[in-house]
Amino acid sequence: MPRSRIDSAAADAAPKAEPSASFSAIKSARAFEEIATQIRDELIAGRLKVGSRLPAERALSEQFGVSRNTLREALRSLEHAGLIRLQKGASGGAFISERSGQAIVTGLLDMYHVGAIQPAQLTEARIWLESVIVREACVRATPEDLALLHHNIEEAAQANAEGNFPLRAQKHLEFHRILARMTGNPIMVIMMNGMLDVLQHFINSIGDYSNVFVLPSRRRFMKHMEEGNVAAAVEEMETSLKRLQRSYLSRVEVKADATAAAPTPAPVGRSTRPARKTRAEPD
Repeated sequence: MPRSRIDSAAADAAPKAEPSASFSAIKSARAFEEIATQIRDELIAGRLKVGSRLPAERALSEQFGVSRNTLREALRSLEHAGLIRLQKGASGGAFISERSGQAIVTGLLDMYHVGAIQPAQLTEARIWLESVIVREACVRATPEDLALLHHNIEEAAQANAEGNFPLRAQKHLEFHRILARMTGNPIMVIMMNGMLDVLQHFINSIGDYSNVFVLPSRRRFMKHMEEGNVAAAVEEMETSLKRLQRSYLSRVEVKADATAAAPTPAPVGRSTRPARKTRAEPD
């Protein structure tokens, strides 16, 4: 065989190298944003994948033409967005993480804390989302899913019997997380988790409350689900959540009224004794 053909065959047999990420020098004033954009572009192009490790900090800063402090700012922003995870130690570095939707959860929490999401809007959106999730969960339920839901109900009943409000609330919310996972749709899981995380903060702010109707409703819901009666299951869940919504919002109103009725403290250093009446002042 001619030598040229041998060389060609050897080249074809040699293992092909994986494509490597390539970055260019930054020229923007907001360097950390451009760094984040380039890393996202490499993900889109397939040169970076889940689990990929980015080059070392020194090499990255040289490729981007920025200081290490600017690079660290960019990596932290990507970590907060859930795109990468930063690992310390000898085997550490920056790794492309599997998207968990944490950025959506964090965004919803931030909106709630600054008042952009009001309790009425939160509880209303929850009812809408839950109706969609329940329909799909009923259709896709497996025996293992049903067993998990029944176990959750028993755990919530135990927490309720023990007067453990935080655990009871946690178990009730976990019931809805299980339903979301039963849909098999990650978008539904992310949206439900984000909404329930915000709801958890809201519930903690209003404190313990009576919801003796929830556990009986859960058991009726399970009966409908196991019978394959999707419409009845959706109606049962909606009825329960609307009743909870009224309970939540009434407690918010009571709390607001109590705050408004609280006496304003007297300014420090000033007398609070009533002023002496003059003869011209009526009784």
